[in-house]
Amino acid sequence: MNPVIEQLYARKSVRVFEDRPVEDGVKRAVLEAAIQAPTAGNMALYTILDITDPEKKAALAKSCDNQPFIATAPLVLVFCADYRRWYDVFCRYVPEVRKPGMGDLFLAQADALIAAQNAVVAAHSLGLGSCYIGDITENYEFHRELLRLPRYVVPTALLVMGYPTEQQKNRPKPNRFRTQDLVHENGYDPAKSADMPRMLREQTGKSGQEFADYVQRFCQRKWNSDFSREMSRSCAAMVRDWLSE
Repeated sequence: MNPVIEQLYARKSVRVFEDRPVEDGVKRAVLEAAIQAPTAGNMALYTILDITDPEKKAALAKSCDNQPFIATAPLVLVFCADYRRWYDVFCRYVPEVRKPGMGDLFLAQADALIAAQNAVVAAHSLGLGSCYIGDITENYEFHRELLRLPRYVVPTALLVMGYPTEQQKNRPKPNRFRTQDLVHENGYDPAKSADMPRMLREQTGKSGQEFADYVQRFCQRKWNSDFSREMSRSCAAMVRDWLSE
């Protein structure tokens, strides 16, 4: 196994960091690595917000499902899908320009997420831990105001980074699903999808009533939760804002 693949296997989410800053050179290396990511048409349909203001970090910790470690993380980056730059330049130089549509939003979000993953891999290679915070897609109206986001710019990924504590370094990485369960040849295989209970039992090591209880708790914590409902509401608001005339 080569070093790059070894690091992909070793990387895990980190939520507890040492009380020391990320050096400027290390931060710059992470950001520059992010910008080397694949991007649709070399357009870089994203903007990266480097959140250094303690008050903004504290606000994000509260708005992103009350997670205090966001406020104390040494490095906080928000990756925004951004079609604003290109739309503005098109309107300046092209006589007739359509407004950004749903496909443009999806494409820009893909660009932002690919860049974020480059940052995650680069950070791990430099000894940093990182964690994705999906809750940045909640509370859209609040985040739009907090981060001063113009139209056609929406928050897509939040990353917190820092040097992991020894406990975090030694904490086991959660088991992943097997490759053969997630890879379908030439088209979607419903039989593999229907085998999800077996996949979950293997991943969790649970069976019988313990497994049923686990699924119920997981559903309540992730799917039926208030934050999940808010995320759906917020994303719908993003789309309406993006598409409104």
